[in-house]
Amino acid sequence: MSEREALAEQPFLSHLVELRDRLLKVVMGVLVIFLLLFPFANEIYSYLSGPLTVHLPEGSTMIAIEVASPFLAPFKLTMVLAIFLSMPWILFQAWAFIAPALYHHERRLVFPLLVASSALFYVGMAFAYYVVFPLAFGFLTATAPEGVAIMTDISRYLDFILTLFFAFGLSFEIPIATIVLVWSGTVSQKSLAEKRPYVIVGAFVFGMILTPPDVISQTLLAVPVWLLFEMGLICSRFFVKKEP
Repeated sequence: MSEREALAEQPFLSHLVELRDRLLKVVMGVLVIFLLLFPFANEIYSYLSGPLTVHLPEGSTMIAIEVASPFLAPFKLTMVLAIFLSMPWILFQAWAFIAPALYHHERRLVFPLLVASSALFYVGMAFAYYVVFPLAFGFLTATAPEGVAIMTDISRYLDFILTLFFAFGLSFEIPIATIVLVWSGTVSQKSLAEKRPYVIVGAFVFGMILTPPDVISQTLLAVPVWLLFEMGLICSRFFVKKEP
């Protein structure tokens, strides 16, 4: 290997070492939060199942149809919750890794966007839990046919609410995505505004795919997606690159 090739390989190896260190810090951060939460796994699951259990008929309870479900469901929930709560730490590690390669004006933009994206993700999850879940579960349990006992399996309920948490958390990132698209020059703010009808239709299709088959939860996802798109359009005006 020539001296020039050796010098070129050193920065590459140093980046790999730094990436490894950042990933280890991410894993350790998630593990620490998981270990702190795990003793309260059952209580956390009971809290998250509240929007459903409050609407169950008298005498009905949630059930576990698999032998290991009483342990695995709270365990899985705690692990996913640890990842969600670690998101600011994960994004900070990603920021610290890419920051040296960014220009000064890019750093000033990227870091606030990372903070805002974390906050919006949590707001989306809170909106799902406090607004969507009570309305959706109230509707679904009220539509059960006469003589049908509503007794939801704990694992299936967990998969259901995690899907909705992710869907609403992701949908609340639309203002960030809109700002990034305009700031990077991929599309113009005017071009996005002209595509508003397609965005509205896409929002309802998105809500139909990711939410339960009822009009309430579909609308409660589609309408915020549309409003967040409008918010992103307004904010993106301040991030349009000026022509030299």
